[in-house]
Amino acid sequence: MRRHHTRRAAATCLAAMLVLLAGCGGGDSGTSGSNPSASLPSVSEDPALAAKVPSGIASDSTITVGTDATYAPSEFLAADGSTVEGFDVDLFDAVAAKLGLGTKYVPAPFGNIIPSVQSGKYEIGVSSFTINPDRVKVVDMVRYYSAGTAWATQTGNPSGITVDKACGHRVAVQRGTVQVDDVTARSTKCTAAGDKAISIDQYQGQDQATAAVVSGKDDAMLADSPVIAYAVKQTAGKLEPLGDIYDSAPYGYVVKKGEGDFAQALAEAVNQLIADGTYAKVLSKWGVEQGAVDSAQVNPSAP
Repeated sequence: MRRHHTRRAAATCLAAMLVLLAGCGGGDSGTSGSNPSASLPSVSEDPALAAKVPSGIASDSTITVGTDATYAPSEFLAADGSTVEGFDVDLFDAVAAKLGLGTKYVPAPFGNIIPSVQSGKYEIGVSSFTINPDRVKVVDMVRYYSAGTAWATQTGNPSGITVDKACGHRVAVQRGTVQVDDVTARSTKCTAAGDKAISIDQYQGQDQATAAVVSGKDDAMLADSPVIAYAVKQTAGKLEPLGDIYDSAPYGYVVKKGEGDFAQALAEAVNQLIADGTYAKVLSKWGVEQGAVDSAQVNPSAP
């Protein structure tokens, strides 16, 4: 990823429309290939992996997870407004269980998570972070999934926008995501060619970006491919995909530099879940199988 945040959308009816997407009422996500109520197999601890957990984390048998709970279906708030759920949550719960740990999810703005892992406020960041060279310079990242960038617009595309012809249009994006760089570069090309710049509206949460497109405030949005697919399904015909998926890249768990053994233990835990079929069942539950990876890895070469 790229994205996320906590400004709970309960404040407006427009955001309530987003409830379908991200959380205020978002427990109803069992449409078209996702089945959040599906049960998952129990996961047993691997003592060898548990031994690699830093003592500060192992001491209370719970890992504190920073996450931006506005990014359905990856991580978002359930109908109760406080429980974090999603495919990232189910998968990391299983990874933590392999390490003998419980989990405590703390919603936070996406841009605050990496600095908070560095400072020790959070013991890990799990929030659909795309692995890229800038991030790997400051934290270690453990690959566990892959996603590309996709676009969506109002059904019928009333503004006539296309991915390659967005000059002069209003485009929504979540602040702090790789898609900000993407649409900014496109806007620069527009002005260099003598066209109007793209009006880029950056939102704290993906739920707000989606609401802006549903309402017609913005002509289109771009985000990670599973997020766009989920938004299209959950907005009941109000959105449609725009163009093709591109620039696939890995997601990674965020770990403080200097905790190499712990990062490797996380990768080994994911690989065990891949081998025993739990990984596939988690992805299938949320309808995001298309991003499955064959193996987890610490700091893989970023695109």
